[in-house]
Amino acid sequence: MEYTKLSRRRVLTFGTAAAVGVLASGSHAVAAPHSPVTRRPPASEVWTRLVEGNARFAAGVPDHPHQDPDWRRSLVSGQEPFACVLGCADSRVPPEVVFDQGLGDLFTVRAVGEVLDDAVVGSIEYGAEHLNVPTLVVLGHAECGAVKAAIDLVRGTSEVTGAVDTVARAIEATVRATPPAQDEGEFVAACVRNQATRVATTLPRRSATVRAAVDGGRLEIITAVYDLTSGLVTRI
Repeated sequence: MEYTKLSRRRVLTFGTAAAVGVLASGSHAVAAPHSPVTRRPPASEVWTRLVEGNARFAAGVPDHPHQDPDWRRSLVSGQEPFACVLGCADSRVPPEVVFDQGLGDLFTVRAVGEVLDDAVVGSIEYGAEHLNVPTLVVLGHAECGAVKAAIDLVRGTSEVTGAVDTVARAIEATVRATPPAQDEGEFVAACVRNQATRVATTLPRRSATVRAAVDGGRLEIITAVYDLTSGLVTRI
């Protein structure tokens, strides 16, 4: 009995080689930590991997991959993320959680409303040029507050102050280009989709580095929207 307790303590605390496989103790089992494997799937499989992770998250059965101590230590010497995600800074949409990924899997860039500024563009350029990520996902989300602020700005129904005004005005063109809808919710959803699409279209024009990666077939840009209720991500 004492040996079993010690063994379990060693597995949980140190994650040593003895943790390979499953150590059973009575009716309990301690699973071995993930072993570092190929970090990056083929470019053709990137979206599939993200969709599968999102399906696990939405169903409430996430794997929480690549979060054990062994994997963390394997990343000390460098990173090789398999995708870059440009998402909103909204606290309800963290990409690693939404796509059920772990340390070193995603190179995430977050800005309210996915608005592009020099820091955001530079971060994406770093991912494309120095980390060689094969896929960039521009991820909008339902009920985006930045998009709603831009709608109010266009309608003149509220006053946006401070630096938030800059964000709203950056989305203003998207709102003006979106056809009106009788249902307010449908109009907001359309603006969210159009904002993600507009950012994805604008980015290669704004950045020669991103444009060269896209034209050279080294980077695919995908647009998608996250639904707060279902937890699902839908590709546009």
